[in-house]
Amino acid sequence: MEPRDPFVAFRFDLRFDAESLGGFSECTGISLEFQTQEYAEGGRNGEMLKFPSRGTQSNVVLKRGIVNRRLWDWYAMLLRGEPRFRRTASIQVLDAAGTGPVITLELTNAFPCKWIGPDLNASQSNVAVESLEICHEGLNWISQ
Repeated sequence: MEPRDPFVAFRFDLRFDAESLGGFSECTGISLEFQTQEYAEGGRNGEMLKFPSRGTQSNVVLKRGIVNRRLWDWYAMLLRGEPRFRRTASIQVLDAAGTGPVITLELTNAFPCKWIGPDLNASQSNVAVESLEICHEGLNWISQ
């Protein structure tokens, strides 16, 4: 039987090579898009024919309060030119109770392409937040 309620977006887990890196407060940029090629067919002056061309996916941006240096270490692997900087990342959207995944999305050949450190301000009591932008070569819907 199909679920009647939409899935919640506030419970999710990210894993890299099946290893959890802890909780994140935000995950954005999960999108796919097809470029289109337009073709003006002779005699059809009222419309343009459109054909799907190449699929593209956007980068995924993760944000969380800094709890350790594991995201930085992954980014540093790329800076040092280490050969194994690409990973398989999976985003698991959990049910409302947080007991198990209802959707698993996989990012293939993912690697960090941008790290942003926290904004620091001594006059505020904000959490130190880091942001990591991940480039990848494909997005797959693995399970529901």
